[in-house]
Amino acid sequence: MNPSFPETVQYAGIAKTIRERRSIKKGYKPDPVPVELITELLNEAVWAPNHVLREPWRFLFVPTEQKEHFIETVASAFSGEEQEKTRRRLEQAKAFLIVIMREDPRQKQWEENFAAVSALIQNFQLLAWERQLGVVWKTNPHIYDPKVRERLGVRPGEKIVGFLHLGFFDPDQIPPARPRTRAEEKMTIYGDNSPKAE
Repeated sequence: MNPSFPETVQYAGIAKTIRERRSIKKGYKPDPVPVELITELLNEAVWAPNHVLREPWRFLFVPTEQKEHFIETVASAFSGEEQEKTRRRLEQAKAFLIVIMREDPRQKQWEENFAAVSALIQNFQLLAWERQLGVVWKTNPHIYDPKVRERLGVRPGEKIVGFLHLGFFDPDQIPPARPRTRAEEKMTIYGDNSPKAE
């Protein structure tokens, strides 16, 4: 069993936000998610590190009032049980932010771009948490489906990095933290010849 960090330590600022943040998957309040808030958070999140300032991202926001139409647009790309499964995957959220990455045929640049977009998403999640906006980063199979990509205007040479499911949460309903493995157990010190843990 992985030991958790001591709960007696008091954290503040960004360390506190990092530790408190959870992926909120359901139980959202009915409040709509305003585009003004999403824009504000993204304008801070884009300060993520990215190589040569390529800024390899773009965003598709689905506001609360368009949620049902959006779900039908995505689900109708499928038939039968897969269509219903897609609806169920999407129905809990109150709004969506689709994060799209410009792909690069060169492996180094592709990986740099993906890392940058991932850093941006983490920035967004932390900023949203401070505003009691819950986020869960989803990579369900529909993000890879050509019909879904076409219906959402995702162009050749672009990748959907994820659907961010959004909704305001009740602070009293935050799920408990799951323990993390301490960094010391995953770290090797260069030049240290001591036996390594298996």
